[in-house]
Parts: sequence; C-alpha cells; structure tokens
Amino acid sequence: MQPTKTGYMRRISKFYLGTVASLLLFVGCNKNDSQSGESGAGSIRIGEFASLTGKEAAFGTSSHNGTALAIEELNAAGGLLGRRLELLTEDDQSKKGEAATAVKKLISRDKVVAILGEVASGLSLEAAPICQTNRIPMISPSSTNPKVTEVGDFIFRICFIDPFQGTVMARFSQKTLKANRVATLTDVKQSYSEGLSQFFKEQFLKDGGEIVAEQKFSSGDKDFNAQLTAINAAKPQAIFVPSYYTEAALIVQQARQLGIQVPLFGGDGWEAPELLSIGGKAMEGCYYSTHYSPESTAPAVQNFLKKYKAKYHSVPDAMAALGYDSAMILADAIKRAGTTDGDKIRAALVETKNFEGVTGKTELDKNRNATKPAVIITIKDGAFKYVETIAP
Repeated sequence: MQPTKTGYMRRISKFYLGTVASLLLFVGCNKNDSQSGESGAGSIRIGEFASLTGKEAAFGTSSHNGTALAIEELNAAGGLLGRRLELLTEDDQSKKGEAATAVKKLISRDKVVAILGEVASGLSLEAAPICQTNRIPMISPSSTNPKVTEVGDFIFRICFIDPFQGTVMARFSQKTLKANRVATLTDVKQSYSEGLSQFFKEQFLKDGGEIVAEQKFSSGDKDFNAQLTAINAAKPQAIFVPSYYTEAALIVQQARQLGIQVPLFGGDGWEAPELLSIGGKAMEGCYYSTHYSPESTAPAVQNFLKKYKAKYHSVPDAMAALGYDSAMILADAIKRAGTTDGDKIRAALVETKNFEGVTGKTELDKNRNATKPAVIITIKDGAFKYVETIAP
C-alpha cells in the first residue's frame, strides 16, 4: 500500500529529529569539557603567559621550563581528578599590551580553568584585571610588586613582595656591605623597579642611611655613563640598581669602565644566566636577592635539580623553581577543591598552608601573598654563589 502524504512526512520528521539528537549526543560526548568537575571528562586546561621572546626571555623561558616539568610529572602520576593536564602557553614577547591579548585568548578561546604567570610585575598587572573579571584564578610565580594581588581576590602569587625585598636589601647594605651612603639607579619604565627602589629607600632612611644620589633610566637604554658619572661624584659606598638583568649587567660593566669600584647590588630581577654573559668579569663582587639557591641541601631542592638537569641540561634558577612550585600549588588546590570550578579553586588556594615546595614552605596570607625568606647571591669566580638567607 502506498503511504499517505501525512504519514510519509511524519516518518521523515522522526528521521531528522533522531539524526539531530544523535549528532548532539555525539558532540556532547566528545567535547573537551575542561571546566567540568566530572572524573574522566576532557583534559584540564591550564593557561600560562610568559616572556618566551624579547628582552625578558630568560625569565619566561626559565619559568616555563619549571612549569612544564611540573605538568609533565603530574600527568605521569595520573593527572588530577582522573584527567590529564594540558598546559597551553602564550608568548607575550616581553611587550606591554601582549600580556592582555595572551590572557584573553587563553580564557575566551582555550577555556582554561586557571592561569600561571607572569614573572614581570608590569605584565602581571596587565593580565590580572582580565582574570579577575572572568573569575579565573591567576597565580604569578614571581611578580613582586604589591599592586599585583591588590587587583582582586582571584589573583595570587607564591613569592615574597617588594616591601620585604626592599627591607632585606636595605639591611643587607648596612649590615653586610657596611654601606651607609648609597646611590640608587631606577628604571622608570618598570613597575617592579620603581616599587623596589621606593621600599629600599624607605627602609634605608629609616635605619639611618643616606641616599647620596638618585638617578633614573628607561628600559632599553644602553648608555648609562651620564647617570654613573653623577653617582660617582656623590661618592657612594654602594649602588642599588633594582632593574632587570640586561640593564643591570650593562650598568655594572660601564660603572667598572668609569673606575667605580664600590659594590653594585639589586633584587631578583638580576636572576638570569645572561647577567654573567652580558656583564662578564665586571660582575665580580656584585650581589642580588632572590628566592632560592641551587646550593641548598634540602631534599626538595636536590630532587628538583636532578629532574630539571635531566630534562633541560642546565642548572635551574629561581624563576624555574618558582614556575615549578606555582604549577604544583595550583594542582594541590584543584585536588583539594575536587573540581575545576574557578570559584572553588580560588577558595582552595586561599587555604594553602605549609605547602612544601622547592622554594620553601608556602602559606598565603590574607592578601594572597606568600611570606618567605630571601636568599642573597654574589658573583664570585664567574659563578653565582650563595651568601646568606634572610627570614621575614
């Protein structure tokens, strides 16, 4: 019997409805649902933005290497919540403006559940408001400017901050270097440099020291002879240079060429192998503060050294250690939260206490900053050498 037109159309409708339902079920079962808390769903996507190229590439490369090593270890141990971790990294090229673009991509396009980065405080300050607005937890491994976490309650860091670092270097200058007359040379284009210079000066003056000269420069400058000549005329006993490694090395080199023999010292922005490759022998007898020393005999440090050397064939610096710890602290929070929901990860991060990492024990305060000791490093015989540890 021939089907009626009505019956025929009814069967066609059922066919299409069934096909659409099957397709929707297929898509639903195969989507990469990185934000679901269910065990066995898609991979858990972690975002990272770092300076892999450009002026601060040494920072970003080290931090990324440490982060990638941690993610690799976590996956080898079974991942988290029964799922594999996927690290998605964006290069911000050490440029202002690029950090914001990178983080927007990670959040809107890649649907990451949290973000790791940056080393440079200025670039973290660009990204933080975007993470805060989208309620995506962001952990900076080593941005020390206090303003970073002041952006909002989804922004964290696992390193000490500049008020502490400035105090450490002010007291180091007077107690260890025996320098009560100090000059400063500050990078006005970097939030990190201006903040650290300010906190150093406040503590140094409070302790009875005298700032005999205050000179400034801008990131990317290569000639510092005018500033150094003015500083030399003031006869300081030491020169504080809170800058990043490229300018720091050039400043030290040119200071020695001008016959300035007093110690030059800085903060953790000096931490990079390039400090020695650029500055050469001129760096002998200089000092800087940082977050850890590979000379430490602590089991966590030695274990990290062994794994890092095996993978990258080099000695990890503080940025690599902090990158590793930032990923591990995030993983610990996700595990305790039992989900990849941003609000619940944030709540777990707030409760981070006594986390034993490569850079020491991490406990986050009410402002989501870590309270940790600082390590002083000197350059001796062309190598970085541990001097002392200064507790908070």
